[in-house]
Amino acid sequence: MRATRTLRFALVGTVALTATSLMASAVAAPASGPAPAPVSGDHSATQEAMDAAVRDSVPGVAGQAEGEYGTWKGTSGVGNLRTKQPRSAHDRYRVGSVTKTFVATVLLQLEAEGELSLDDKVDEWLPGVVRGNGHDGRRVTLRQLLNHTSGIFDYRDDSEFVRKYIVKDAFFENRYDTVTLDRHVKYAMANEPYFKPGASWRYSNTNYSLAAMVIEKATGNWYGDEIRRRIVEPLGLHATSVPGTDPRMPRPSSRTYAKLAESTTESTSGPTYDVTELNPTLAGGGGDMISDARDLNRFYSALMRGKLLPRAQLAEMRTTVEAPGLPGVGYGLGLAERTLSCGVVVWGHHGGIVGSISEAVTTADGRHSLAFNFNGDWSGDSDAVIEAEFCDQER
Repeated sequence: MRATRTLRFALVGTVALTATSLMASAVAAPASGPAPAPVSGDHSATQEAMDAAVRDSVPGVAGQAEGEYGTWKGTSGVGNLRTKQPRSAHDRYRVGSVTKTFVATVLLQLEAEGELSLDDKVDEWLPGVVRGNGHDGRRVTLRQLLNHTSGIFDYRDDSEFVRKYIVKDAFFENRYDTVTLDRHVKYAMANEPYFKPGASWRYSNTNYSLAAMVIEKATGNWYGDEIRRRIVEPLGLHATSVPGTDPRMPRPSSRTYAKLAESTTESTSGPTYDVTELNPTLAGGGGDMISDARDLNRFYSALMRGKLLPRAQLAEMRTTVEAPGLPGVGYGLGLAERTLSCGVVVWGHHGGIVGSISEAVTTADGRHSLAFNFNGDWSGDSDAVIEAEFCDQER
C-alpha cells in the first residue's frame, strides 16, 4: 500500500507522513494552457481510480466533476467501517489545506480594496509576533506568507506539537483542545526558520495562521466571518463553513480514519482509529474548513473565472514560484498550478487533516472541475484520480 499525494500539504495524523460580496469590478482572467473537458463525458477511468484507492485500503472516496457534459458524481467504498454504510456523493468533509485558497482570496480582496498591500511586512500588522530563533517579521512580506517563501518554521513539525496532538495516545487525550492562532506561531518560533525570507520555498502551515491573523487585524473580524461574508454567502456554498472550535461534523458526512502511527511500518499496517471528531483549531487558518465536492468545484470555478478577484489580484494569485520537490508544480498565492502527464494544466489545492485527504482542481478557464475526498489518510493515490479525470480522454 502506498500514499501518492504530489501536494502533501497537510496536518496529517501520522508522524511518518511528517490541511465582501462578489466584486462588480472583477474581470475574468484569460485561460492559459490546455483546458479540455472530457470528449465523451465518460468518467469510467475516474471511477476506476477511486475504486483502486479503496483496494489500496482507503475506506471510502466521494467526489464530483463538473464539465461540458454536466455533473458527474462518483463514490467508492464505505463511509463507516463499522456499519459498512457506503460513502455518499453529498458528503461534507474536512478539506484541510484547501482552506488556504479561501484565506488567500480574502487577503487579495483586502488588497484590491486598498486595506493592505501584499508587500507590507508582517510586522506592520502583527508587531513583534514573528520573533525568536532567527525569525523576524520585519523582513517577511505578506506575499511571502501566501506563497511559502517566508522560511517560517511549520508549527506542525514542532516536536512538542507532534507529541501533544499527532501521535495516538496524545491525539485522543488532547483532540478537543483549542489551539489558538497565536499558539501556532509560538510553536513555530521555538524553532529556527528554514531559510532567509525569499531565499527558497518550503510549505509551512504557520504562514496561514499568520495570514488569518492579518485578516483579523485589518478587518476587526474573525477570519472565518470574513470568509463567510466574502466568499461562502455570495457563491451560495451551503455546505461550506469555518467551524471554529466545534469538533462535530455536519450531516451528511462519513466517519474519518487514521493510523496515528509512530513509525513507518505502523503508518500503513497498524490499527485503524476513528478520528472523526476533533477541534479544528488544531489546523486553524490554514486547514480547518468543512465543505463538499459541489461547493469546492463552484468555488474554484468562480475564482478562476474572475468572479471573486479583480484581474490584477487574480494575476498575482496565479503568479507561481518553483516548489522544490514537487515536479510539475508551481505555487502561487494559496493556489497550486499542476501540469499533468498529458500536458493539461489544472489549478487548485491539496488538503489533509488527520483522517481526511481532499483534492480540488479546475482548468484555467474554470470549465472543468474535480473535487473529491478520501476518508482515510494513510494510503491511496489521489494523483491517479486527477490524472484519470483530466487525461484519460486525451490518450
